Amino acid sequence: MAISKIAQPEFSPYGDDAPVPDPTEGSWPAPVATGPLAASLQLPGSKSLTNRELVLAALANGPSLLRSPLHSRDSALMIQALIQLGVGIEEVPGAGEFGPDLLVTPGELSGGVSIDCGLAGTVMRFLPPLAALALGPVAFDGDEGARRRPMRTVIDALRALGVDVNDDGRGALPFSLYGTGSIEGGELDIDASASSQFVSGLLLVAPRFTRGLTLRHTGSSLPSLPHIEMTIAALAARGVIVENPEPGVWIVPSREIEALDVTLEPDLSNAAPFLAAALVAGGTVSIEGWPAATTQVGAHLEHLLPLFGASVSRHGTTLTVDGGIGVRGGASFPGIDLDLSMGGELAPPLVALAAFASSPSRITGIGHLRGHETDRLAALAAEINALGGSVSELDDGLTIDPRPLHGGAWKSYEDHRMATAGALIGLAVAGVTVDDISTTAKTLPQFPELWSGPLLGNAPAGSASLGLL
Repeated sequence: MAISKIAQPEFSPYGDDAPVPDPTEGSWPAPVATGPLAASLQLPGSKSLTNRELVLAALANGPSLLRSPLHSRDSALMIQALIQLGVGIEEVPGAGEFGPDLLVTPGELSGGVSIDCGLAGTVMRFLPPLAALALGPVAFDGDEGARRRPMRTVIDALRALGVDVNDDGRGALPFSLYGTGSIEGGELDIDASASSQFVSGLLLVAPRFTRGLTLRHTGSSLPSLPHIEMTIAALAARGVIVENPEPGVWIVPSREIEALDVTLEPDLSNAAPFLAAALVAGGTVSIEGWPAATTQVGAHLEHLLPLFGASVSRHGTTLTVDGGIGVRGGASFPGIDLDLSMGGELAPPLVALAAFASSPSRITGIGHLRGHETDRLAALAAEINALGGSVSELDDGLTIDPRPLHGGAWKSYEDHRMATAGALIGLAVAGVTVDDISTTAKTLPQFPELWSGPLLGNAPAGSASLGLL
């Protein structure tokens, strides 16, 4: 089968390099719940798994088929970058509900290209080590917001591995490197306190280093360990066994990465606002295809949502959250004191829920969220407070003192999880408008349709009411 460059889907532009939406034009009125839910949904593939499998497939010893991958802005940026570097990627028919499968055929990596990272952390942190295996120069840049995301660890790590990197001292995008076709590898110390992606990016490519890699994390904390476990599991499935002899140390052998046909799990982190909606609107929300075992941090929702009073059950591969009468029906639940360091990306919907609690909450272990698509701690505090709430920033988290909320504009800050948090609050607070719902195209382009359709009882897109039980 011929390998060709796939047609890239059209996504609405967003990011600090795009015009700031006029709050009176193009804003998305968040639908308000008029009754309890009875929703069952399927979600597209995991972004974290899709982009890891794309990288591994690009470095494998033969073609790999990725079944039910995510098709979003982040995955499109990864696909386009790999194609630019010489990897063959073709869309092929598949059984997935959200787009074709991907056939990935490794090719000879070559430079002389400029990579657009958008706002995708997986692109800006996974691809530089891979690009160093190419022959020739490779430049990296992204949205204006991406230039504020932490990148010094990647740049310093590449230099320590002998790669010529030019960043003009910024320690951030934009930067360029000159690939020589190989990396010696050996031992490397890094501080990955700002993001576990620094570790994953090196582990994914390390089997192709001449001497493999012994990687040591030197920082005092390491967020989102499940994402590193996800990387290690994906490597193991392709025949690369990563040793973890002690916390913060990983040993990767030099060996071939095996070709593999793999089916991608649905994105469990993207399930968070939908499942949390049951607590706000009341009723039940079910996600189909929930894996029995997974390394995705979204799996923790099964244990986190009961802290807010939800009942969670499994029936086969379907996970269901029952929110009872919900906030709209007068439900009350206490605040929580939670260390969320294992899965900070779940913070926005959980903070939104905490804003409806009957007592204060404290969510910590999420200081690294300041370096995501936006400073999520500052953004959550600013937007909830603008609606009448009381949220204060801590060095490593947020305190939420519930107060009655009112409608108003909710800024997304070009951040998909901020946009979905606004939609969640809007289920119980009339008059909430999200300034740019298109930011959800980063990992879930179908969000507005799923929220206003299957979640809301198949109501037409843009409807402002839910279907009743």
